[in-house]
Amino acid sequence: MQHGTAKDLTRRETFELFTPVTVRFCDTDKLGHVNNVSIVSYIEAGRCDLYYKLMQEAGTDATIDFVLARAAVDFRREIFYPGAVEVGSRFLKLGNRSITTGYGVFLGVTCVATAECVNVFFDMSARTSIAPTGRLRTLLEAAVAR
Repeated sequence: MQHGTAKDLTRRETFELFTPVTVRFCDTDKLGHVNNVSIVSYIEAGRCDLYYKLMQEAGTDATIDFVLARAAVDFRREIFYPGAVEVGSRFLKLGNRSITTGYGVFLGVTCVATAECVNVFFDMSARTSIAPTGRLRTLLEAAVAR
C-alpha cells in the first residue's frame, strides 16, 4: 500500500516500533486461517501502542484523544494458529487535525498484511476534532520526518 507515502510498509526496517500479538484459536475462521477481522484487530493493537506511547511522551492529558476516521488494509498472506505476529507501526503524514499512520504485520520476516489509517485528534470535552499543538505537534512532526 503506497497511497501517497514514500515508506515501504512491507519491509521491517521501515518501522522502529513493533507490537507483539499472539494469534488465538478464536481468531481463525472455517477455512482454518486467521480471519481478516482478527488481522484488523492486530493492527489496532499496533495503532494504540503507537499513539499512546507518543501521547504519554508528549504529556497530554485526558482532554485530547484520537478517533479512527479511515482504515485501508491489504491482506498479503495467510496466517495460521498457533503463533504470533509483530505489528510494525509508524507515523506517515501529519495534517492540521489528522494524521496518517502505516502498519506492517509480520510473521517472522514475512509481511502478511499492510495498512494505512487516518486518525483525527479529538477534544473529549467539546466532542469535536482539534489540531494537536505544542509538544504533541512537535513530536508528531519529528516522527513523520523519520
